[in-house]
Amino acid sequence: MREETVVTAIRREQPISQSPSNLFVIAEEDIRLSGATDIPTLLRWVPGMEVMQMTAGEFNVSVRGDNQQRANKLLVLVDGRSIYIDRQGLAPWTELPITLPEIKRIEVLKGPASAIYGFNAFDGVVNIITKSGADMAGTTIQTGYGEFGTLRSAGVQAGAVGKFDYRISIGRDQQQQWRDRAALGYRSHRFNGQTTYAITDDSFLKFAGGIVDTDRFDFASADFLYLNTPSTYAYSEVLYERPNFFLRFNWQGNETRTDSEPVAPLAGLIAITDKLGRSRGILYHGQTYNAESQYAIELSPTHRLIIGGNYRRNTISGTQLIGNGHEDRFGLYLQDDWRFTGNLTLNAGVRMDLHNQLNPTYSPRVALVYSPIPNHTFRLSGSVAYRSPTLVETFQEIPTTITLFGVSNTATLFGNKNLGPEQIVSYEAGYQGWYFGHRVRLRADVFYNRLSDLIAPTRVDPNGTGLYLNQGQANIYGGETGLEVLATSWLRGFANFGYQEVVDQTALEPRGRRGAPRIKINAGLQGTWANGLNAEVVVHHVGSTTYPVDPSFQAFTDLSLIPTSAVPSSRVNHYTLLNVRCGYRFWRDRVEVAISVFNALNDRHRE
Repeated sequence: MREETVVTAIRREQPISQSPSNLFVIAEEDIRLSGATDIPTLLRWVPGMEVMQMTAGEFNVSVRGDNQQRANKLLVLVDGRSIYIDRQGLAPWTELPITLPEIKRIEVLKGPASAIYGFNAFDGVVNIITKSGADMAGTTIQTGYGEFGTLRSAGVQAGAVGKFDYRISIGRDQQQQWRDRAALGYRSHRFNGQTTYAITDDSFLKFAGGIVDTDRFDFASADFLYLNTPSTYAYSEVLYERPNFFLRFNWQGNETRTDSEPVAPLAGLIAITDKLGRSRGILYHGQTYNAESQYAIELSPTHRLIIGGNYRRNTISGTQLIGNGHEDRFGLYLQDDWRFTGNLTLNAGVRMDLHNQLNPTYSPRVALVYSPIPNHTFRLSGSVAYRSPTLVETFQEIPTTITLFGVSNTATLFGNKNLGPEQIVSYEAGYQGWYFGHRVRLRADVFYNRLSDLIAPTRVDPNGTGLYLNQGQANIYGGETGLEVLATSWLRGFANFGYQEVVDQTALEPRGRRGAPRIKINAGLQGTWANGLNAEVVVHHVGSTTYPVDPSFQAFTDLSLIPTSAVPSSRVNHYTLLNVRCGYRFWRDRVEVAISVFNALNDRHRE
């Protein structure tokens, strides 16, 4: 097995063992052999990742126990460009402008990374690295069909002409609802294009843009509400890069048109509307403008100083807002990467972020990487990160009409312009070692995270008003260990285990509390044979936990308006997913057919 080269931790290439952060790489071959139709399914492999699939198209992904519905603490990048929807703090997992065949690898950074990336890299970073046009030269077509009306299709045309490198892709995905197989749950169409011009042998100029139109998106909001949220996401980017320097300008826009529908027990009792009293066609529109740059100074062959910064402007408008809102962010960071002995490297940095509605924040990171002997590395790190309030948490105005015994009353959840940022203080120690001539790799990590000033909505007061507040804190500690084995030239395997404990959730309303399982186990085998056959078997086991149920159910139960049996259980039982794929490549490996089975044990469960 070869050691991976990564770029996410310090925004330059380095061996994964020398990274100051905890990194895990999902390679191109792993993606192909998995048969996965979305990125969150791949992220289940990673020890310490929390993946909750809520509907056919909605995923919530978080890190190390910091899970919640509408997870908003993980930064997602495509080739280093943020695709984070700042309006609500969401990652558009099923609305990425790229298709799966275009992905070269996925780098997963666990732990705070605000020292480089700023506010949104609270729990970690997922960086999706795509292939160049030369990597995909020619025409690639991928299509698949499965149960629940699942359809996944993609077409890519790519190549290189002189100094130009290009890649153009289209895709269509759709799937029926889980709760009603006759109804469409998710459907999207996407287009993406990029071209790169090689100015010199080691510098280039890149232009990229894309659009995703989703005309059906079955979305679960809290425990009591289903949403159909058709949306349009578009972006454009210009990037100049040369050794030790890059400059990027990008824009992205997102528009949603939401229909809200209470779950069956609460139908007729509760209605979520906009300020105009409409429960259908609720409009949100957001735009983001971003400029960022980084410059590295080589002080010596073993000592590098990195200076960078960015400006980001977010705007929002809609019919569930107090008024049109905006925010301006400006960040500067400094990072020192110094190998001051042959086997000891210090990485230290700090970032200052300015926000037009917040006091300045400072996000430091310090890491020591020690390699006492070749192929064995120890890492010790500490970092601080912040998540600024989203535009929705700041400017939202959501009326909720409750009808009791024929009498209707309206309660309103308001945003709060006086919110402060959430904070995480993280400590971590890790080990990575290679054995038996790079045929076996062992990894182990322990961590302690202290979260404070967590933002969550309060219960509605007697005046019919709810408010987003910085409510409390939580401490999360645990560890992960994993083993990867190259048994033969045609057989690989992996196994990993994660444990975490969430404690001291003080002063948190139910909607803000965490409910992470203590134990997660993943294991798998991959086989590739010279005759073209290939196969993969992967199992994911997630332990049981308790999760806070929305207090609305209890209120209606106390009034005998709905039966106790209609209230979702706070107990989320353990479950096991078995995913199997078998494929066959032929015509000089230019064509592959495969059959994939997800949840082969038919383990019906909640996540």
